[in-house]
This record gives sequence, structure tokens and C-alpha cells, in this order.
Amino acid sequence: MSLIVQDLTKRYGDKVVVDHLSFRMDQPGVYALLGSNGAGKTTSIRMMLGILARDGGTVLWNDRPLNTDTCNVGYLAEERGLYPKYDLMDQLVYFASLRGVDRAEARKRIKYWAERLEVGEYLYPQMPKPAPEQALLGGRKRRPVMARQKIQKPKKADQLGFTTTGSPGAGASSDGHERLIGSALESGRPPSAHAFHDEPLSGLDPVNADLFKSILREEIARGKYLIMSSHQMSVVEEFCTDLTILHRSRAVLQGHLNDIKKSYGRVNLHLKVEQDVRPYIEAAGARIVTEKEFDYQIKVSGEEQANRLLAALIADRIPVVTFDLREPSLHEIFVETVGGDSDE
Repeated sequence: MSLIVQDLTKRYGDKVVVDHLSFRMDQPGVYALLGSNGAGKTTSIRMMLGILARDGGTVLWNDRPLNTDTCNVGYLAEERGLYPKYDLMDQLVYFASLRGVDRAEARKRIKYWAERLEVGEYLYPQMPKPAPEQALLGGRKRRPVMARQKIQKPKKADQLGFTTTGSPGAGASSDGHERLIGSALESGRPPSAHAFHDEPLSGLDPVNADLFKSILREEIARGKYLIMSSHQMSVVEEFCTDLTILHRSRAVLQGHLNDIKKSYGRVNLHLKVEQDVRPYIEAAGARIVTEKEFDYQIKVSGEEQANRLLAALIADRIPVVTFDLREPSLHEIFVETVGGDSDE
């Protein structure tokens, strides 16, 4: 199985917003589309899904045009797409119906994900029961009062940002976590093949970012082909196998992440000593990036320069606590590739 994107192009008048984008996935995993704002990431994803018309190019799944009507494809959009005045459950069922999931199956999946995400009380809210009438002296009855609710510790649902505002008994979400449930409604519908995630961790706190990552790992283990667009380089680095960096509508760097890193060489040096060694670093021609209490992050041209610095320290009997030479991070590669400027 393979997903092939060939010469994907989009224009608005004279402006080219995606310029002949091509890449392929020959095995399950995560492919990352990276770029600064306005580089063409979201436009590319929407063209792949047929949401936007293409001005050129093809998208093939198993050598046939990708058809989202016949191939199970999930899309987790960056924008929030809920209607705040309507019941959350009804909206999720409606969104599922748009993808051919019947009402009973949709409710089954919603129940599973509500339990998994610990937000069931917001999808299935219960009105507090009134306290029974109580007789007073003299035969008169006191008006019923609402039972006092116990104050409970915050739950994961509270961290997810769910509230119970809106129509009576409705649950609503404030910061996009309903997107997790909505996208999950399509997962598991055979033959489940792809998922497109556009800034999937946007708005998530660390607790729920970890929750999303655990779901992502499960999807990878199930053999999913995942396309992810994100500005969070550490997350991309954790999950992606291959990537494309877009800049001003064009692909400027592509390939397997490990191969890209190796091409840069080991240029980051972590040096920790017990005294000031700045003169040695300068003499070696290296550059100090950060420094704190004789703990240095240094940029070197390669292993030869790093070894020259180490030899000088050893020759003068300077104790070295840490000497760790490593490849650049994806964040560093990204900044160097796009030059730190925006496409907008």
C-alpha cells in the first residue's frame, strides 16, 4: 500500500499558494508537513481530501485516485467547527452521519471515546435531583430544594475545557477537544487507512497532549497512514518518519528525518566542566549558544572541531564532566531552512 502525492498545485489568481508538491508514503507511519504560517500546509491537506479543488496534480492510494467517499479518511481540522447553541451529542452524531456512520454506530463510538477521554459526564449530563419535601412543625411542608452537590476534585474533563453551558443538558467544549472525539468517530470503520491532522495539539495542555499522543501511537500500531501538520517540532520529531518543509508555497527540504539529521552532521556540543573554558572554546573556533555555571551549549562545525576542543582541555588537565556531541534538532533544521521568516 502507498499514498502518492504528485505535483499538487493551487493558485488564487496570479498567486501560487502550493507549487507542485510531491511526496509518497510506502508504509504506515507519520508524514509531517511543516512550514511557517502561510506556507501552504492546510491548503495542501484540503486538496488531498478534495475539500479544495486542485489546479494540478494527483493524489493516489494504491495506484488509484484517493476518493474519500469510498476510502475511510479521517480529518482533524485546526478550526473549531461546533455550534455553541446546539447539543454536543447531536452535533457529533450529525458529523458522523455526513461520513456514512449510522446513528447507532455513531453513539457507540461516542460512548467509547467519551469513556476513553473521561468526558462522559459532559456528553451525558444529568440534572441534579430535587430533595424530597420535608414536613415542618405545624403540618406545613417546606418547598423542595435542590440537593447540595459535593465539591469534587477537578477531573480530566475539566482539564479538557468542557463546560455545561448552552441548551439544558447540553455539553459544550471550549478549546477543540471535541475534535478528538469527532475525528475518532471515523476510526475503526474498515478499511481504515488514513488520518489527516492539522495542528492536532493546538490548545491542549500537557496532560491532554500526552493523552492525544497515546491515541496517536495506537493509530500507528494499527497500520494507519497519518499526515500531520504542526508547529510543535518536538512532537513531529517524536512521531514522524518522513517530512516535507514548505516555504513560500514550495517544498524546500524533504526526506527521512534521520537521513536529514545525518546530512547536517553532529554539530551540537554539550560541554560541562568545573571552570571557565570560554577562551578554549573561542580558540577552537566554536560558538557558545548558551552558558550557565560552566555548563555550555556549543555550536561546532563538526567532529573535528569538537575533538580539537576536547584535546585542548585534556592537555591542560581540565576535568570534563560532560562532552556530548549530537545532531541538530528538527527545530534548528526548520529555522535554518526557512530562515526564520514568515510566508505571510
